[in-house]
Amino acid sequence: MPRRSPTEAAPLGRPLFVLNLKAYPRAVGDRALALGESLARLSSKAGVAAAIAPFPADLGRLAQELWIPVLSQHADPFPPGAHTGFLVPEALRSAGARGSLVNHSEHPLPPSTIHRTLKELGRCQMAAVLCARDVREAGRLARWHPPYLAVEPPELIGGTVSVATAQPQVISGTVAAVRRASPGTAVLCGAGIHDRRDVTQAIELGAEGILVASAVATARQPARAIAELLAGF
Repeated sequence: MPRRSPTEAAPLGRPLFVLNLKAYPRAVGDRALALGESLARLSSKAGVAAAIAPFPADLGRLAQELWIPVLSQHADPFPPGAHTGFLVPEALRSAGARGSLVNHSEHPLPPSTIHRTLKELGRCQMAAVLCARDVREAGRLARWHPPYLAVEPPELIGGTVSVATAQPQVISGTVAAVRRASPGTAVLCGAGIHDRRDVTQAIELGAEGILVASAVATARQPARAIAELLAGF
């Protein structure tokens, strides 16, 4: 069995569907809850583990209402105390968060901050979904043994072409690099995932799940978009 490290926490499940709502207008407030309910219902039916990362103001409400894990979109590497404006892991846990995204391309962090954040999340027994831009960064970050690592080339985020189609070698290369550094880490595929074919191709390349945002959060029929993606597992 792969050794555990201080940065690891209770797993969210595998294969894993992570939905990041960002701050899209169609994915805040009551709409965020509706999206979470659809994801919970449909993922349970499909037998796929799921987690949702809402806008910070919605986190506590969704954590109370949903039976799937709720993640923060970001966390700061601080213990409780005088940290105005920061997302402190222990406070996030108290609000119901089970983990957090870390180093998303829209909120990049220096390596030392990433490491400290992973350690603080681990201390709080919260799962990290660590994001990497490419194979090289994924290999470097995997040495800290995050439970999940999502590879997302920034140029493909929010686009119409998935990384599995445009740059399949990024997924297969990331899987190989992460397995060498941290066999217990699950690789997720992000950036441009839009339909079941993208998901299936990512799984065939070695990924154990997906991290998606706009494909669902901006869809006119979000439940149908979720069902379409789940069909690819």
